[in-house]
Amino acid sequence: VGMTAESTTYLTNQATLAEIAEHLASCDAHFVPMLSARIDIAVYAAKISDNAIRFEAWSDGSLVGLLAAYCNDPERRSAYITSVSIRSDRRGEGIATRLLHACVEYAKLHGLGQIGLEVAREHRTAIHLYQKCGFSLGARNGSFITMNLDLRSIGGT
Repeated sequence: VGMTAESTTYLTNQATLAEIAEHLASCDAHFVPMLSARIDIAVYAAKISDNAIRFEAWSDGSLVGLLAAYCNDPERRSAYITSVSIRSDRRGEGIATRLLHACVEYAKLHGLGQIGLEVAREHRTAIHLYQKCGFSLGARNGSFITMNLDLRSIGGT
């Protein structure tokens, strides 16, 4: 029996390091390419825990969605989304869209001018999601594409 979107709670920076690592490991196969093929998940989870603003979706005490963004570039007034992951049994409910909107609102509130990210060129679902949320395609970097959202072009909420 699937969970409804109403049972999802959205929080910021509540997950523990262990919860972040467990969530990333549970979503590993859905990253393109697989996260574990690129990095040590435990080390990455610690980096996210220590340095990123985390927009989280929770259901029944479990982390089901995570967007991690670095908002620590005041000179360029930009944020960088390092990870977006939704547990496979909760995909298609709009969780990633809600997390992206929360990140955009946070960035605007803190006076940032843009948000960037990288996505695998073959990850069409993610590219479509980011475009739907206003990101535009940027430079190709090997098998990845840079995408950017100019927050100055977005009106108030």
